[in-house]
Amino acid sequence: MLYSLSDIRILTEALDHPEGIAVGRDGMVYAGGEAGQVYRITPDGKRVDTFAQTAGFCLGITLDADENLYICDAGRRSILQVNQDGDVCLVLDSVNGRKLICPNFSVFDSRGNLYFSDSGEWKRANGHIYRLSSHGLPEVFAEGPFHFPNGMALDSTETHLYVVESNLDRVLKIEITPDGHAGAIEVFANGLSDVPDGLAFDQEGNLYVTAYASNCIYRVTPQRWAEVLCRDVECALLSQPTNCAFGGPGFDKLLVANLGRHHISVLDLKRKGQPLVQHSCR
Repeated sequence: MLYSLSDIRILTEALDHPEGIAVGRDGMVYAGGEAGQVYRITPDGKRVDTFAQTAGFCLGITLDADENLYICDAGRRSILQVNQDGDVCLVLDSVNGRKLICPNFSVFDSRGNLYFSDSGEWKRANGHIYRLSSHGLPEVFAEGPFHFPNGMALDSTETHLYVVESNLDRVLKIEITPDGHAGAIEVFANGLSDVPDGLAFDQEGNLYVTAYASNCIYRVTPQRWAEVLCRDVECALLSQPTNCAFGGPGFDKLLVANLGRHHISVLDLKRKGQPLVQHSCR
């Protein structure tokens, strides 16, 4: 392992089993709770504000250029938008007449297209990957079935979408063709035991993968070499880790949501994260 547990601290532990996490331009941290809470957390973790309520179960969270939150809500089986005043509105709950089953994670590209995963049912291999265009049109991006597609990330060139398949312990690499459709699909990293969940890139192209069932974080190099970055066998600081995002004053700390407990962990990587494309103009 490249980092010890002494390299991890707790940002805040006042949350209700957080899964989703995102960081704003000003360093504010956003997370969700299992009873639909939407949290806004100061960068130092000292203040936690529950500023919205979805009445569902908040999974993945991402931000648009106006700092609106897009939340994959598994309880409501919907994509929701939450503005900075805490107003909640429905974005969509179906694509081409197909009802969402378990919307899990989403990511914006710099043109304002929102890619999102619908995990489907556990061990049923009925997940799909969709896209909401910048014009507001929902469509199938990559036709499944996928084995519980989960966390996602775009590479810096936005030519590939990386998607976790939690039930197969792997990450897929999906080509985005010039016309915006899915091209070739290949396995980028395999054997990420057990139940990989969240993804984030650093600016050097390394991919960080949280593993829910093994309480660890992997790093996969651009050459596809996977290594265990950190593991918590006592399930204390990393406790069923789910989504992750870069933050901190130097944008070089990995923030990790822990569904198994009530806190956000911070791993001091000393490596800067990839600039967030969702902060580009839409």
